[in-house]
Amino acid sequence: MRKRWRFFAGFALVALVCAGVLSYFADSSPDGLDSATLTGCEVVRTDHGEQLTGNCIAQRAGHHQLSDSPLANYAVGGDSRFTGVAGVLGVLATAVAAGGLFWLLRRRPGDREKTGP
Repeated sequence: MRKRWRFFAGFALVALVCAGVLSYFADSSPDGLDSATLTGCEVVRTDHGEQLTGNCIAQRAGHHQLSDSPLANYAVGGDSRFTGVAGVLGVLATAVAAGGLFWLLRRRPGDREKTGP
């Protein structure tokens, strides 16, 4: 039992370090889907933000309903200095959600099916 807790603690530590530290080294270039939707366009910076010139799928894209949420764009409050904090919060939220599901779906002592006649 103690060995299992050490494993989970070590796993959690590695996940939090990866989320909190390595996220600052993540590539800021668009991922594959973003790159594909931008094919045929050029992003031009203006006083009002970024504008797309040319003809591409991204020109017809709208804002996501959660684009103003606290952790949108992998940052806390839109501030890219807090990318690691957003990563840590994401890992913690995922761990809590997964742990809750595992706890709800766990096998209880009286739940075993009887086998045989």
